[in-house]
Amino acid sequence: MKFCMSANSASATLAPPAALPAERSGFVALGLLAFAHFFIDLYSSALSGFQPLLVAKHGLSLSQAGLLGGVLVFSSSLLQPLYGILSDRYPSWMFTVLAPAVAGVFISLLGWAPAYPWLFLMVLLGGAGVASFHPQATANATVGIPANPGRWMAVFISSGTLGMAIGPAFFSLLVGRFGMEGSWLGAIPGLVITGILWRALRTPPVSSGRGRISLAPLRAVWKPLTVHYLLVFIRSVVHMCFAHFLPLYLSRERGFSVQSAALGLTLYMTFGALGGFVGGHLADRFGGRRVILISMLGCLPFLAVFFLASGWVSLLGLALGGLLLLFTIPVNLLMGQRLVPGQAGTVSALLMGFAWGSAGLIFIPLTGLAADYFGLHRALALVSVLPLAGWMLARTLPEKE
Repeated sequence: MKFCMSANSASATLAPPAALPAERSGFVALGLLAFAHFFIDLYSSALSGFQPLLVAKHGLSLSQAGLLGGVLVFSSSLLQPLYGILSDRYPSWMFTVLAPAVAGVFISLLGWAPAYPWLFLMVLLGGAGVASFHPQATANATVGIPANPGRWMAVFISSGTLGMAIGPAFFSLLVGRFGMEGSWLGAIPGLVITGILWRALRTPPVSSGRGRISLAPLRAVWKPLTVHYLLVFIRSVVHMCFAHFLPLYLSRERGFSVQSAALGLTLYMTFGALGGFVGGHLADRFGGRRVILISMLGCLPFLAVFFLASGWVSLLGLALGGLLLLFTIPVNLLMGQRLVPGQAGTVSALLMGFAWGSAGLIFIPLTGLAADYFGLHRALALVSVLPLAGWMLARTLPEKE
């Protein structure tokens, strides 16, 4: 499966005016895809904002709430390699164009769900819209931009992380204003973005892979690629468990209102988005290995402050912990793509989709189960020490990339 294209083919795909130089057309493509990425990931994190209300409305246990998170992770992340293969075999921008509308409609209708099976179905279908967007868009985000790939990939990645940050607060405030029956209004941005992409991406993307994956290049670098996969897996366990359970934790065990708890998650995710941008910039200057080591070890004391302190000091620890934890979002991705430059889409789906998905599918339900027995405070605190294992693993990366 091959997603990498030349600057000329990317320009033709996006059909800019002929007078535009290739580099400028690359930035136009980046802007469009980053804009769409913001809204796609806004929907991918909306379940966290809905969770306290859904738990109260349907009488869900924390295990059931965790299972919904696992379903969302499965459909939005674990299915990404499948969409990568399909979008390469059938070269059409519809995998990118329709994604915001599909994700927006089904996620925004969660407030209308009459029972738990309907919640399950809507989360599954909404996540499928999220999954269809990422492989194709990620592989094309920086095509045609020759300099500072870490910085510009960080822009694309951080736009999604910023959307994830705003999603819970957006839906919490929306439902607070219009009630659960008014949650459908959240679908409007997704429908609008689909309309914009429909007009802007009119020519099918060029694909030479026709859905075939060559395993030989992957086998040749399986050791460092496995290290990057495990690093993303560890980071994703912490990040996704926090993103999923933080509003519940703040509202149930810290006494926050539902809206304040959602804003606490937004604080954590916003600093995480900033961390992704800063990490990509630092990797261009100092190397990815060094940034990964700083991220994995540096986030630990701040996350400890969040659990051990209270008030604004605790929230400051949460914000700075998220900042450092997400330093590595663009770094692992770019380092992985450089290992197999001819299969950027495959690597993107593996590290952005499958690693995130497997982490969430396993650990979100496990964390919910542990929280039913030991409380969310202990369950999340235990998850927060995992970056120490990531730091030890990152030390095995080569000094020179």
